[in-house]
Amino acid sequence: MQVFWRETRRGQRLVLVKEGDSYEEEIGGVRETKRGFDAFAKTFGYDPGRAQKGMSSLEEAKSFVESFTPWDLYSDEPNIVVDINIRPRIES
Repeated sequence: MQVFWRETRRGQRLVLVKEGDSYEEEIGGVRETKRGFDAFAKTFGYDPGRAQKGMSSLEEAKSFVESFTPWDLYSDEPNIVVDINIRPRIES
């Protein structure tokens, strides 16, 4: 299982890919706004605590998302580490 950040037009998305699978699941994200950075971590159901607006830096927002370990929603695999290499945006 791989977890990594991918660039987007206005921020980055946290992506999960299971081994041998080409399907990518978005499990979190960060976007830049006029007021700072907005961050969210995916959840099943309603949990407003997994989103925050107006964070001061991209790194702070990414740490917020990763603190929820949203990949646990899809795997029982222990010790998953987020790849430090940020993947480029996919052009459509």
